[in-house]
Amino acid sequence: MKGIGIFSHSTKEISSFEIVTLHTSGMRYITDHEIVAKGDDKAEVTRYSIRFSDGKDIRIPEKQAVTGMDDVLKILNDCRMLSWDGFFGKHPKNVRDGEMFRLDASVNGGRTIHASGSENFPKDYRKFKDWLYEILSGSDKN
Repeated sequence: MKGIGIFSHSTKEISSFEIVTLHTSGMRYITDHEIVAKGDDKAEVTRYSIRFSDGKDIRIPEKQAVTGMDDVLKILNDCRMLSWDGFFGKHPKNVRDGEMFRLDASVNGGRTIHASGSENFPKDYRKFKDWLYEILSGSDKN
């Protein structure tokens, strides 16, 4: 399975991944986008709506698609996601609304990437979100 591999902190590119989770929230929504490495060079992309029920958050799958591992690795590297590790985007002064995000990923055989922000995002964040939207828009799996 490609999700398993050797990692080195000096690696400049992502050569494998196990899971990438993008958690976003705004005034009226909470969403998780999750990419999970599967066998046979495939990856599963799922969008979850987060609902509060019985005192806890419940993840409800809304849309799902299967794509190639190479497609996922390409977008992760095109967005230079390794450089996002440690990013903390403080909310801009005098901005009253916006989107908050948290990214957690396990790549290159166990290296973790953590990033977060509030209406302040790492370079190419929108490119990554657009890719997620495109992959899920082309899916028939609801």
